[in-house]
Amino acid sequence: MLRITTEKKRGKTVLGVEGRVAGPWVAALEQCWRELHAASPQEKFHIDLCGVSFIDAAGKVLLKEIYRQGGQLVAEGCLNQAIVHEIIKSEKQDASGGHKEKRKGSHIIFYVAFFSLVLIPGATRAQGKNLQAALPANAPTQVLRLTLDQTVALALKQNPTAQIAVLTAAQSEQDKNISRAELLPHANATLTDQAEKINVLAEFGGKSPFPGFPKTIGPFQVFSAGPTFGMPVFDLTLWRRYQAARATMGASQETSLSTREQVILLVVSQYIGTLRAMANVQASQSRVELAQALYDQAADLQKEGVGTGIDTLRANVELQNEKQRFIQAETDRETSLYALSRLLNLDPRQPLELADSLSFFDTPQPEVDTSLELAYAGRQEWKSLESQIKAAGYDKKAAQDSRLPSLRFDGNFTYIGTSSNTTLPTYNYEATVNLPLFTGGRIHAEVVRADLEIRKLEQQRDDLRNQIGLEVKTALVNLESARNEVQVANLGVQLSKEEVDQARDRFNAGVANNIEVIQAQDSLARANDNQIAALYRFNQARADLARAIGQMEKVYSR
Repeated sequence: MLRITTEKKRGKTVLGVEGRVAGPWVAALEQCWRELHAASPQEKFHIDLCGVSFIDAAGKVLLKEIYRQGGQLVAEGCLNQAIVHEIIKSEKQDASGGHKEKRKGSHIIFYVAFFSLVLIPGATRAQGKNLQAALPANAPTQVLRLTLDQTVALALKQNPTAQIAVLTAAQSEQDKNISRAELLPHANATLTDQAEKINVLAEFGGKSPFPGFPKTIGPFQVFSAGPTFGMPVFDLTLWRRYQAARATMGASQETSLSTREQVILLVVSQYIGTLRAMANVQASQSRVELAQALYDQAADLQKEGVGTGIDTLRANVELQNEKQRFIQAETDRETSLYALSRLLNLDPRQPLELADSLSFFDTPQPEVDTSLELAYAGRQEWKSLESQIKAAGYDKKAAQDSRLPSLRFDGNFTYIGTSSNTTLPTYNYEATVNLPLFTGGRIHAEVVRADLEIRKLEQQRDDLRNQIGLEVKTALVNLESARNEVQVANLGVQLSKEEVDQARDRFNAGVANNIEVIQAQDSLARANDNQIAALYRFNQARADLARAIGQMEKVYSR
């Protein structure tokens, strides 16, 4: 699903995009952009991609074209920002490359001719050596063939976004350990050997206390060694901060799991999109073979004097059209494989193949209420917000409890003497009670700030509740629609094949010209496209529903 909005802000038009820039929604975004750009070609447009959850290969091509035409791309999130950065970087490289070539201009022919005569023999040999040195010995050559389960497992192991989320959760665990350490006893061992000489005049205001008394005393040698220790006996503020850090750690871990779910959705969507591209290649190949057979049939009939030249020409035109579609389908398949390889963080030289194919798994249609209950119980974003609200509550209590007195115990046991041979044991123990009397409004401000944070998180929770409900209901509607589309598309392909066979027989019998055959070929091409698109939408709807109810890893990671 894709939502497109336009808004005027400070003399510029902001085109807000929310949802998935993939599949049929790419054409919708392209149509909207063309209409806006044609209506106001001189106006500045900002494309807000902060609400976009997924961008496929066709979407990247469209965004690149929008940027080339003057649209400014704004994105959030690791993947979307990486895509926008890649688009901007490639455009800058193209622009700088074109400028350099333009500047070289008239001298290039001379340099090419000169260096080709003088340096080509040696350069060819050197290039062969450098190429061998540039390629490492362990460059991957074996094709990596992956099923969907294997692809998801590899993504969870190697995808940078998933790994960053794991590392962030590990950092929050160490923050919790740091907060806990403040509650535990601390002990240190000290060893000191010092010499001190005292200025008597400075100690008594610049005058000697007694006539003839020396101006300095010393030096005194002092040696000390022993342990020091201390711990808080009663401090509710430290305890609340530890509870807040523990709740924050839970929120970070749940956010990490949510990121894993999102990564799985991206990988599954890209895998399904690549399967669609592969199915388009297979369908295009079969249509090329059919068009070739019909062209051969028309040519043979013309040679026999039964057919006409226009029939052969029509068949040849249709054959070339199918070949062009086949080339485009192969290009889409390769670019989709490259995008999947990037999500898996594979070596760019690693060949990749998919072991699965687009298929239809008829499953019962889930109930809305049951799916909503599963979503609220399984979505990690919901659990993360609950933990964040709990952590903010502990922060508020920590601020309130800082008004209470705190009790701390400290002490040391030290051997002191003029040297290590003359030391005697000494000790010092103390208990300290600290009661804040006036803090300049700091405690009140901390309590108010924590309360505002809780209210903000509660608003985010309400918004997330509505968002989850929308995603679940939309996924269920799309799943039911896609299931019906698959059934209709399968019947359409069957009927289109029968239409081609009958038109071909009529043309071969001389009852009709090959216009009927060409029309039947077009019908078959549309039916194949509809079938592939319906299977893609069905599998994508299943993935969207699994993500909406928080079970992506359970369904696709086995």
